[in-house]
Amino acid sequence: MNWWHCKKRFWALTKNTPNRQFNGGRLVIASHNPGKVREINDLLAPFGADVVSVAQLNLPEPIEDGDTFIKNAEIKALAAAGASGFPALADDSGLCVHALNDEPGVYSARWAGEDKDFTHAMKMVADALNKAENQGNPDKSAHFACALCLAWPDGHTETFEGKVFGQIAWPMRGNNGFGYDPVFIPDGYDITFGEMDPEKKHSMSHRANAFALLVDACFSAGSNG
Repeated sequence: MNWWHCKKRFWALTKNTPNRQFNGGRLVIASHNPGKVREINDLLAPFGADVVSVAQLNLPEPIEDGDTFIKNAEIKALAAAGASGFPALADDSGLCVHALNDEPGVYSARWAGEDKDFTHAMKMVADALNKAENQGNPDKSAHFACALCLAWPDGHTETFEGKVFGQIAWPMRGNNGFGYDPVFIPDGYDITFGEMDPEKKHSMSHRANAFALLVDACFSAGSNG
């Protein structure tokens, strides 16, 4: 079933350069979002990494001024690796609604405001789509994108991107997941990520797709501690 697309990118590396391996030990998750930290921790569980979040280390949030998911993931991972002295993994992800020129995109979190009110953000998406439909564009297709950056204190990075495609649903459905999950129905399904069992979502999400690339490239040595 061809409902997902993954894309692997390397920065400052040649095609013949092998990926740097994560050799176990402490790994800092460069996110203050508890939902993301929990999901990333679940995905990393088989590899025995000693996972700690930037919030647990009281590290500040860097300014995310990149214009792509990949650039923002790099900013966060490099900041966390430099401040902690350990390898750091950052995720930057968001919802791209095709009829809205891929908005909210890299501004997905900002649509939720300082209070991180994603109910309000999802209502903004629904209102914008209603306006587009009234103007003759009924397209409800969308995709989630996720960029992952694994950074080391010496400035080396490995970066990967995954996507999952689907449709926007309204009203919101389900209480699982986080962010925009209650309004996103992945292609091939009739339930939203908010209604889906978390293990099922983890197996097919944009984040899971990016993780598959990360694991294949940087955990292929089978680190267990």
